Amino acid sequence: MLELLKNRGTVRSYSEKEVDDTLLNQLLDASFQASTTGNMQLYSVVVTRDQAAKERLSPLHFNQPQIVNAPVVLTFCADFNRFSLWCKQRNAEPGYENFQSFMTAAIDALLVAQTFCVAAESKGLGICYLGTTTYTAAGIIDALHLPQLVVPVTTITVGYPKVAPVLSDRLPLRSVVHYEQYQDYTPEAIESAFAYKE
Repeated sequence: MLELLKNRGTVRSYSEKEVDDTLLNQLLDASFQASTTGNMQLYSVVVTRDQAAKERLSPLHFNQPQIVNAPVVLTFCADFNRFSLWCKQRNAEPGYENFQSFMTAAIDALLVAQTFCVAAESKGLGICYLGTTTYTAAGIIDALHLPQLVVPVTTITVGYPKVAPVLSDRLPLRSVVHYEQYQDYTPEAIESAFAYKE
């Protein structure tokens, strides 16, 4: 597992091989075992396979080609709608329309998304996180018909890699890990941290 994690890379070009529904559901089911806040499971996932639907999503992701080229597009959403409806059906007033609740649900959704990615890569699939989701959340909400209290937090494209992914560079451990308390960066530490990017 450590080798898988250390040698993974982002995939933006996918083969035409489809991702089997059975495999996709197994990966999603496994990812739903991720830790969540109070086991409330405050997430939903919208699976997009239809080409026309992917083309509608494409401009909302700045027309990155992997949106239309990947066999599967997954939109992971912070979802307090389902839990709130359950509360109301038990005659309880939910009260989750606040920033703290959004953050709680967003964290749950991101934990599930990352767990899905590790599971998918362990089965030979490639993934790409799209950082555009939060930039165009309102448009994605409309495109996917998301109700109130459901907010897209990340989108992941999934498929079999056309070519082996290239490893991305990363900051060195010493530049990211702080022991006992945060140690602010000296100018020299900043130079050292980002030297590999120069």
